[in-house]
Amino acid sequence: MRRTRILTAVLALAAGLLSGAPTALAADPPAPKLAADTYTWKNARIDGGGFVPGIVFNRSEKNLAYARTDIGGAYRWQESSKTWTPLLDSVGWDDWGHTGVVSIASDSVDPNRVYAAVGTYTNSWDPKSGAVMRSADRGASWQKANLPFKLGGNMPGRGMGERLAVDPNRNSVLYLGAPSGKGLWRSTDSGVSWSQVANFPNVGNYAQDPSDTSGYASDNQGIVWVTFDESTGTAGSATKTIYVGVADKDNAVYRSTDAGATWQRLAGQPTGHLAHKGVLDAKNGYLYLAYSDKGGPYDGGKGRLWRYTTGTGTWTDISPVAEADTFYGFSGLTVDRRKPGTVMATAYSAWWPDTQIFRSTDSGATWSKAWDYTSYPNRENRYTMDVSSSPWLTWGANPQPPEQTPKLGWMTEALEIDPFDSDRMMYGTGATVYGTENLTNWDGGGKFAIRPMVQGLEETAVNDLASPPSGAPLLSALGDIGGFRHTDLTKVPSMMFTQPNFTTTTSLDFAESNPNTVVRTGNLDSGPHIAFSTDNGANWFAGTDPSGVSGGGTVASAADGTRFVWSPEGAGVHHATGFGTSWQASAGIPAGAIVESDRVDAKTFYGFKSGKFYVSTDGGATFKASPASGLPGGDSVRFKALPGGKGDVWLAGGATDGAYGLWHSTDGGASFTKLSNVEQADTIGFGKAAPGASYQTLYTSAKIGGVRGVFRSTDKGASWTRINDDAHQWGWTGAAITGDPRVYGRVYVSTNGRGVLYGDSSGGGTTDPGPGPDPTPTGACKVTYKITSQWSGGFQADVQLTNTGTSPWTGWSLAWAFTDGQKLAQAWNAEAAQSGSTVTAKNVAWNANVAAGSSVSFGFTASRSDTNAKPAAFKLGEQTCVVA
Repeated sequence: MRRTRILTAVLALAAGLLSGAPTALAADPPAPKLAADTYTWKNARIDGGGFVPGIVFNRSEKNLAYARTDIGGAYRWQESSKTWTPLLDSVGWDDWGHTGVVSIASDSVDPNRVYAAVGTYTNSWDPKSGAVMRSADRGASWQKANLPFKLGGNMPGRGMGERLAVDPNRNSVLYLGAPSGKGLWRSTDSGVSWSQVANFPNVGNYAQDPSDTSGYASDNQGIVWVTFDESTGTAGSATKTIYVGVADKDNAVYRSTDAGATWQRLAGQPTGHLAHKGVLDAKNGYLYLAYSDKGGPYDGGKGRLWRYTTGTGTWTDISPVAEADTFYGFSGLTVDRRKPGTVMATAYSAWWPDTQIFRSTDSGATWSKAWDYTSYPNRENRYTMDVSSSPWLTWGANPQPPEQTPKLGWMTEALEIDPFDSDRMMYGTGATVYGTENLTNWDGGGKFAIRPMVQGLEETAVNDLASPPSGAPLLSALGDIGGFRHTDLTKVPSMMFTQPNFTTTTSLDFAESNPNTVVRTGNLDSGPHIAFSTDNGANWFAGTDPSGVSGGGTVASAADGTRFVWSPEGAGVHHATGFGTSWQASAGIPAGAIVESDRVDAKTFYGFKSGKFYVSTDGGATFKASPASGLPGGDSVRFKALPGGKGDVWLAGGATDGAYGLWHSTDGGASFTKLSNVEQADTIGFGKAAPGASYQTLYTSAKIGGVRGVFRSTDKGASWTRINDDAHQWGWTGAAITGDPRVYGRVYVSTNGRGVLYGDSSGGGTTDPGPGPDPTPTGACKVTYKITSQWSGGFQADVQLTNTGTSPWTGWSLAWAFTDGQKLAQAWNAEAAQSGSTVTAKNVAWNANVAAGSSVSFGFTASRSDTNAKPAAFKLGEQTCVVA
């Protein structure tokens, strides 16, 4: 994952996309007709695909672990299924930056509590400040404390940490290390409020590149980790000794011995490097420190490992190799809590030939390596590696020794031994989470087995999506790992797109009447930026670039696949017949225009740039500007032509300080009509028409009726149904959307770090009748009650309510009784309250209407005792429901 993934919407910030300025709308538009449909959402499985900079095990409860990602939220480990559960899908559009997690902390006193420090960028790219999210139910629901500064989950130095820590003796006390010179912060009320530790003496001074005018690489990386010495406190009283790491090569480690009242620089500490991690073995009295000359996660050329004896103040260089022999820094660092004296570390920035993992069982006196040379370039590994569950991790490569495929990893800044199991270790890489469950084989001379431990953790950034009418149901263009052809959404594809293997695919298209013809464009350090397939994306061959191409840009295939139009970065718009062996410059259209094709007429192509729509009727050779006016003035626009409809074009986009919404043309772009019932729209896609409908289903990521969400229309935009809910928002979904032409109701949604989501409808949705009396539905009903997660003292459940009668409901109220003293904590997608043992859940505005044969779902968390029986009966008004 060499590429720094930057949210596409950042490019539109200057135009006010997220500025909060008033939206320009037609005067007094009619109130939109809104409905809601219950959707089931899943990921098109890729398994991983992004950088995992942090893994945290709870120190008091077995099998409780969390992972953080740089742009894709946080996850909790599910031991029963060996999978990860996403925890921040409820982050909405306006708070998209809060999907970047710079640190996570699990409370060892109360394992139900978990905290996440969130925010993606500290510079202008993220318009909002950071926050600390807190949960009392292991991330099933969250509350937020906004901070007066930004946090950088996707900034340089994000693999250092953890910056957020809970006092292991007095768990109402937390510390947070801030970037940007904002210092050290403390909460004394379990994360509800925060204040700066005024007497902490050093805010840090290291920046990756002080000359970077964007503010990205020039930001002070600040306070980078906090570690408590749990042996210096007792239950209920604040821990006295606290160590803090600072991004300062001369003054990297500070300590307080009076619970944070005063702080001192640790005397005698090494200088010249940054302390990425500080891990304490309290039993032996050793603080281990991993140092690098750079902040990571990509860079780092020299490094050391040091051990500080807390009782005597003695510093010992325990590095496994001489500094002259390092070409990397150290970062990943862990100790075995069950076998004090066992410590491990990673050479996180050893890109070639592979990362390295070091292990010591004598507190760093001697070390062994995960692999070593026998006779160069041949190497012997202490491990075996099985990536059959994620076969694309080989990258389709055929490297020469000493490189191997799959690699042990890169950017390996997260490394943790399970505190309850010396045989289990997990570590994060730039592409996945690897792990082993027989680690101690290392010590006996045997081999330990490494495999991906990443299922459920989906962390790709999606740039484009396509669902052809035949062949694979889904083709994707992704950041960092190129893209995939999904023939089965529930299975990990065998390989990403290769030959060539773009680091990032920026655009893809297929020929509407010949879906075996597919084209994609993307970024590559050296080599072509365009590729073609004649078998629906199963195999590829490279095209030839016109002169000056520096990036993928956008590409369009003619409806019959006989010609292509390409708008690459670094060169103007070009067209070609055949498979791009000879490109000719297109006339009449500016460089950088977004290009698409008509899905019926093979010679008609469209373009858009800076408020102007362009049309070519001669295969892309010449374009003419359309007289259409009133379109968005900037370039934050996505548009598509309707399959099967010549000249039928839909355009979405804009910014809050100008035109913003959804437009429709039926005359090939000569004129556009703005839909008055759509306030904002950022994507547009088409899917199979609804039963009885003649026009294809529309899908959009939009703001309609004052609500941000993912919407569907079966009547050409006259009315809209929201198909996601507040628990499923995924931050920013503005890059791409498409319906499935073969399955009515199925939609594929892009995210910036949560992979490709696909949704299937469980009902049809009906028009919202507006406010009315309390719901008193009648007729038959069925309830499915499912406990989805359970922990000591609490649980989470999902309830599906189905209308099995013959008439629609225009509101609903479902009641049941708990029999084991369960107490409702929080609900979503319903208004829920408890009186005594009786719980009543009522519809919210957007899911009041349930058609006959349709369902609605909601969820909740609650406390529990040792037993947790499911309710025996449910009543809808006076009607008793069947329990499934």
